[in-house]
Amino acid sequence: MSIKPLGDRVLVEPLEQKEVKKGGIIIPDTAKEKPQEGKVVAVGPGKTDDSGKKVAMDVKAGDKILYGKYSGTEVKINDKEMLIMHQDDILGILEG
Repeated sequence: MSIKPLGDRVLVEPLEQKEVKKGGIIIPDTAKEKPQEGKVVAVGPGKTDDSGKKVAMDVKAGDKILYGKYSGTEVKINDKEMLIMHQDDILGILEG
């Protein structure tokens, strides 16, 4: 199954943070921070402004992004946890 976001929405695959060890103690998954980095999987066509003109999207599929900690709506696609969020919820594109 695949999904194509509508409007200015973006489908994001959250990137898992590496296991954190402090003083030799492994922190369990339940105590880990929610990831704030992700990879854009699919992008909608963009939103329409008040004059009826399409506004182009700033991100594209494959971009690595930074988003707010509690942004988006969690969905499960092909047994993978994904997020659907508005482009406005994206804080920036990570380069390098």
